[in-house]
Amino acid sequence: MQSIQQIIRFLFAGGIAAAANFGSRFIFSIWLNYTTAIILAYLVGMAVAFVLMRLFVFDAAHKAAGPQVFKFVIVNLFAVLQTLAISLALVRWAFPALGMTWFPEAVAHLTGVLIPVVTSYFGHRYATFK
Repeated sequence: MQSIQQIIRFLFAGGIAAAANFGSRFIFSIWLNYTTAIILAYLVGMAVAFVLMRLFVFDAAHKAAGPQVFKFVIVNLFAVLQTLAISLALVRWAFPALGMTWFPEAVAHLTGVLIPVVTSYFGHRYATFK
C-alpha cells in the first residue's frame, strides 16, 4: 500500500510543479520574451518538483541534496527527451499512417507528456532519492 500512496503523492507533487511552471511563465512574460519566460518557468517547475518530491514523496531530506539535484536533472532530461521523441514520432509518422486528424499535435504532446510520468517515478525512486 505504501507504493500506491507514494505514487499518488508523486502525481500530486508533479501537478503542483506543473502549475508552478505554467503560472510562473505568465509572470515572467511581463518582463521577458516568450522563449526566456518558458525556460525560466521550466526551471521554477523543476525546483518546486525537487523540493516536494524530496520532502513529501520520497522522504529523502536527510540525505545530501547535491547528488540528488544532479540525478534529478538527469532523470528530467531523460523525460524531456522521451516527451519529444514520443510526440514527434506520433505526429510525424504514427498518426499520419493511421489517418488520425483529430488534434494530432495536442494528442501527441499529451501522450508524450504522460509516458515519462512512469519512467520518471521509477527514476526518482530508484536513482535520485535512493
